[in-house]
Amino acid sequence: MLNLNRRLPAEWEDQDGIIIAWPHGFSDWRPVLSLVEPVFAEITAHVSKFEQVIVVAPDPDAVRLVLERTSAEQDRIRIIRLETNDTWSRDFGPITVLENETPLLLDFGFNGWGLKFAADKDNLVTSRLHKAGVFGSTPLLKADMVLEGGSIESDGQGTMLTTAQCLLSPNRNPHLDKDGIEARFSEYFGADHFLWLNHGFLAGDDTDSHIDTLARLCPHNTILHIKTDDTGDEHYQAFLNMENELHAFRTRDGSRYRIESIPLPSPVFDDDGERLPATYANFLVINGAVLVPTYRDKADGAALDIIRDVYPGRSVIGVDCLPLILQHGSLHCVTMQVPKGVLT
Repeated sequence: MLNLNRRLPAEWEDQDGIIIAWPHGFSDWRPVLSLVEPVFAEITAHVSKFEQVIVVAPDPDAVRLVLERTSAEQDRIRIIRLETNDTWSRDFGPITVLENETPLLLDFGFNGWGLKFAADKDNLVTSRLHKAGVFGSTPLLKADMVLEGGSIESDGQGTMLTTAQCLLSPNRNPHLDKDGIEARFSEYFGADHFLWLNHGFLAGDDTDSHIDTLARLCPHNTILHIKTDDTGDEHYQAFLNMENELHAFRTRDGSRYRIESIPLPSPVFDDDGERLPATYANFLVINGAVLVPTYRDKADGAALDIIRDVYPGRSVIGVDCLPLILQHGSLHCVTMQVPKGVLT
């Protein structure tokens, strides 16, 4: 049933802060911890210049020592002692809706992207943060559904963009078909306009094609998607099919979307020869700025320019995320925004 009192705000709306989960030696980051910890520190420092940062970490003192050596605004950072399996807070953090324009936190189930990885500690992060009083008096609702934040995009006005490959995965919500998922989204998010992509994937991605690696809803009915002109690239045909789908989409009033493309970085491989999921679509929008992952690639500059055009008036800041993709995710994946009114 459509809940007319709720809406899922767009990422570019006003925020109180960002949640980030720190890498540690008891996670898959252990072999490359010295490479990746500076990336988390840089993201935290950048965000703190614009809004608050909630850092989840099993050892707050160690994290504090790292952050004190950065340019971060220390008074805007709060470190919470919590055990985690991993660092992908986009997918286990709270998804905040506005109910009559008042924030409500939704705690969806997280099962390690369809039972691929251990997630018992990560699945408790949202409820434990709430119990610790991090979100003040903002109420928390346990949602009866497995859902990752990276799998959905919202324009804040009832339109949602997602991928069929992820949301219809049998290891997430096998009891729900497409109609059933749309019904839940209408109930939880007040959504009534759904854009489903049936094409598009990113090699090395463990999420079954999260939308935030492929295409993003942006202001003024704009959709920004990744693209390659290299006919020999394994993504070429899937991206072409995805682009055709995007051009066929219509807004709520029947208008065409403004479709803009962003290049795919050159292939990056790990030591075992597996391609890693480098994508500029995994950017994070915060108050007054956009943080964009870069990969020491010749296309980095063009990607920053394109995003600067889509988000005029905001600082566009590149963050070297080459170490992040070693564990098959990027900048947007390790962050979760908290809309205005939750932390203040």
